[in-house]
Amino acid sequence: MKRFLLLLVICFLVHSCARVGSPVGGPKDTLAPRFLSSNIDTTRVNVKRDIRELRLDFDEYVTLKDINKNLIISPPIKNIKRILPSGIANKFVLIQWTDTLQANTTYNFNFGNSIVDNNESNPLRYFNFAFSTGEKLDDLYISGEVKDVLDIKSKTGTTDNKLVVGLYQVKDTINYKQKPYYITKVDDDGYYEMNYLTPGKYKIIAFEDENGNSIYDPGKEKIGFKKEPIDVEKSISGLNLKVYPSKKPLKYAEMKEIAGGILMTFEGNPSEVKVESLNDKLKDIKVTHTPKSDSVRIWFDAVKNNVGQESAEKLVFSHNIGPKKDTVYSVSLFYKYNKKNTMTISSDNGGGSLAPKSDFKITSNYFIDKIDPASWRLTVKGDSLTTIPFTAKISETNPYQILVQSDFVSGKNYQLLVPSKTVSSFYEKTSAPHRFDFDVAKIDEFGSLAFKLQNAPVAKYWIQLLDSSGKVIYQKYTEGDSVKFDILKPEEYIVRILVDNNGNKYWDEADFVNETFAEDAYIFYKKVIVRGLWETNEEWDLNDTRTLDNPKGTLPATPPPAIPATGQKDEVKQEVKKELKSDNAILTPVK
Repeated sequence: MKRFLLLLVICFLVHSCARVGSPVGGPKDTLAPRFLSSNIDTTRVNVKRDIRELRLDFDEYVTLKDINKNLIISPPIKNIKRILPSGIANKFVLIQWTDTLQANTTYNFNFGNSIVDNNESNPLRYFNFAFSTGEKLDDLYISGEVKDVLDIKSKTGTTDNKLVVGLYQVKDTINYKQKPYYITKVDDDGYYEMNYLTPGKYKIIAFEDENGNSIYDPGKEKIGFKKEPIDVEKSISGLNLKVYPSKKPLKYAEMKEIAGGILMTFEGNPSEVKVESLNDKLKDIKVTHTPKSDSVRIWFDAVKNNVGQESAEKLVFSHNIGPKKDTVYSVSLFYKYNKKNTMTISSDNGGGSLAPKSDFKITSNYFIDKIDPASWRLTVKGDSLTTIPFTAKISETNPYQILVQSDFVSGKNYQLLVPSKTVSSFYEKTSAPHRFDFDVAKIDEFGSLAFKLQNAPVAKYWIQLLDSSGKVIYQKYTEGDSVKFDILKPEEYIVRILVDNNGNKYWDEADFVNETFAEDAYIFYKKVIVRGLWETNEEWDLNDTRTLDNPKGTLPATPPPAIPATGQKDEVKQEVKKELKSDNAILTPVK
């Protein structure tokens, strides 16, 4: 019996020992690294200005994720020499620099979500570390929300949010080509918080820092701002900003050879461009430019003027768009005539059937100066003897397009014959005849959409139907509180309104340099589904705060309470909001 008990004990011990070396699982590590200490005294004040590094110690091994994108130091410290860990995990984070710090200044190191543990990559969210070279640590803060007004992308959790908010000290002159004095990132929910601010007057801006340089680039990055400086004598919460596409500064870009002449392009959207030829051989030119377009086309007869026929030839032109107003600039290129660049025409109906009650559209690669439709023939396919009445005209809004109008019948197939040399540009005519074959779709393949607007714009506006990529599929330039689209392809659309506040028939972007806000813009809070043979009716209050990402919407129930400068996203802002009840679309049959 004793032997049996001894054998049983030995087996148990062997079995237990065998399990020690083999992990059996357990709860997953979900805890973020815990900050322990730093090389700076715990009071974090009266820090010597000649200090050259910041060391932060943690309770476990950490790594840095996208540190260059996440780390923001306010006010900026130039000449950062080294940041550790780099590649290999460590129990500390080290930042070294060569600059001498400013006197009586609070420095804030905002790490965003870059500090993560080495095992499960749990982030230490919105970690801040601040210290002062003066006798006190400034504790003022500003917080609020930033909204991208024209954003149509759904948040997936993997979107790289590049929005930041910056403060510039108000001085006689403010250099916006330098980094803001204070800067912070906007989180994925649109919330921002700037802590440890020194009292004073500041200019606040929000922008989409596309290139990660912490400096606003006009025309390349979206912008939002307040015109009046903000006086930071006490903490401010609920300071919200809206960002819009920004206006590009006018600047010449390039010239290149195209069919029929030369294309001159600009950055920005000039209202008017005057171009002249500075070439002795090339005096007879035509210049076309649509106001607010970034492209200017210069047309000429290269064969008649013997320009660029044998080899590339230098051509020089002048224009009046540049950094100085009322100044003429000259630009040049080496032009070589391409014999393959002939005038052509093609169908512009998307490759599918012609929608009912629509014009048949013909597009040319040349500016269309004249057409001679008297010799054109429109017939029903299979009946070439019976011609059908039609009219044709050059589009008033697109001089590269011809509109052919007739009483097209749904379900029928048509042929349109366009003889050679009946479509002309300034110095060219179409050399080859063209036959267009097309059919007209049935009305039951299409639906309609009607909107009733509350708080409709006073000025005229564009109401646009976009696909999921943001491409405009249909649009109307109209006014009033009722809009209807009659013939629409069944699809799911995003609806947008751009208001022409100044009546120049162009939606003007934000101009931060001249402190001009963008014109009004709205996006309907839900996607609209158009179905065949149905009329979709929607009501839209333009004061509605609901968005595509939050179709139920939220509005402040009470003024938000003061938020402590913790450097952490405060949950208080969630408690002061309430739901708006949703509004369902009404579907009725098309009559």
